[in-house]
Amino acid sequence: MLEMVDLGKSLDKADYEKSYRAARDRLARLQRRIYEEHVPVLVVLEGWDAAGKGDAIEKLVGRLDPRGYRVHAIHAPTPEEALRPFLWRFWIRTPGHGEIAIFDRSWYHRVLVDRVEGDAPRRVWQQAYAEINAFERMLADDGTLLVKFWLHISAEEQKRRFKKLERSKFDRWRVTKEDWRAHRRYPAYLDAAEEMLERTSTAVAPWVVVEATDKYYRRLKVFEETARAMEAALAARKRAPLAPAHAPGPEARKAELRAAQRFHTALLDDVDLGRRMPVRRYHDELKKEQARLRKLEFACYERRRAVVVVYEGWDAAGKGGNIKRVIGALDPRGYAVLPIGAPHGDDATHHYLWRFWNRIPKAGHLAIFDRSWYGRVLVERVEGFCTEAEWRRAFHEINEFELSLTHFGTVLAKLWLHISKEEQLRRFRERQRLAFKRYKLTDEDWRNRKEWDLYRVAVADMIGNTSTSYAPWTIVEANDKGFARVKAMRTIAEAIERSLGEKRPPER
Repeated sequence: MLEMVDLGKSLDKADYEKSYRAARDRLARLQRRIYEEHVPVLVVLEGWDAAGKGDAIEKLVGRLDPRGYRVHAIHAPTPEEALRPFLWRFWIRTPGHGEIAIFDRSWYHRVLVDRVEGDAPRRVWQQAYAEINAFERMLADDGTLLVKFWLHISAEEQKRRFKKLERSKFDRWRVTKEDWRAHRRYPAYLDAAEEMLERTSTAVAPWVVVEATDKYYRRLKVFEETARAMEAALAARKRAPLAPAHAPGPEARKAELRAAQRFHTALLDDVDLGRRMPVRRYHDELKKEQARLRKLEFACYERRRAVVVVYEGWDAAGKGGNIKRVIGALDPRGYAVLPIGAPHGDDATHHYLWRFWNRIPKAGHLAIFDRSWYGRVLVERVEGFCTEAEWRRAFHEINEFELSLTHFGTVLAKLWLHISKEEQLRRFRERQRLAFKRYKLTDEDWRNRKEWDLYRVAVADMIGNTSTSYAPWTIVEANDKGFARVKAMRTIAEAIERSLGEKRPPER
């Protein structure tokens, strides 16, 4: 593919000057429209060293409002970045609604430099293709426009530019020994680039190859292709605006409930909520499991293994008390408890997974989520805060998100705290009666209780669609709080022990 690119394309300077001014103004107008329509735009520039990426970016942003864009220069991961999954540093830099993010190099470092230089084993860079395509598809499905450029020059042209830079007393620092070494491996990088383009040029995120020998031609093509993509995205938004999220009507709810009950709710019907633990045994087991978790916390730190614990469950199921016992003997420097509510601010202007990528722990640390990304398929689904297409799509997106975490070696323990409807009512009334617990009960809790049957369907769907071999759900029988606390702690400890017992090849 790349060997067939016509690198002789060029543009007369006079023609360029005439077209460039118009293209620059066109892009500035489109930035305003992008902002007004709340369209996130993500531009990726990849290509050969000295192909002109920096120059293309400088010209691209020349007339844009600097308050509406960010340029991210990507290098090898820092020590802090290396302690998280490789997509983490890119997820947290994705643009919000109406913003433009421009990446000078990107997540493709994994399948180019890491591959050719042997910094990542074959298993790692091969699985990166699936993660990259999933990442870009999630963003596109959420409304992000992705524009990806590969700036292409020949080996001879790259050599000529390196020598020219070395003759300049101002620019010679830009050419390093590593650059020359990569130049000598041009054929290997060419093969990697060919495969990258083939495997990651998709309908939602196609690659644009830019013939970059002539700077005028290169600049104008980047301008025009970016503008064309923006105009197409705005036109598509106008033709088919995003459907407003709305809760299904009463009849649709009843139909959904009947269909789901027929196939899924047996999962919850079979839970034995009569399981109990005597108080004396509970205290003995609690001390034992807390000591076990403390040892495992230090083992995870030594082995640089991240741990993510997800708590979901019915209102008043005892999540808070359960979490308190889990962390009771842990070193507070090694964990964080993250309560999750409705998204606000930047959290509300990005893909719904963005705020969770921002909160995942680094290797060696533990994060406990009191509610989580499963809100998309629970409360957002039932209350109509997202469309049916969005919550149905979320099952697959969540599985891919969790797969990325486990590929990195993160331990995932997912707990659903299950109580009966009668036990929930008893706890609600207790909260009403006791002054020190009254703050826990809100009007929203009573309103959610009225939707118990519909939530029950959503819970069964959630567990059925997202309990995977690498991130299984554990249903915790929680009518008895002591039993639930011990079972949760054992589940977390066993998940960590299994993970520490695996012989995992290093990612880098």
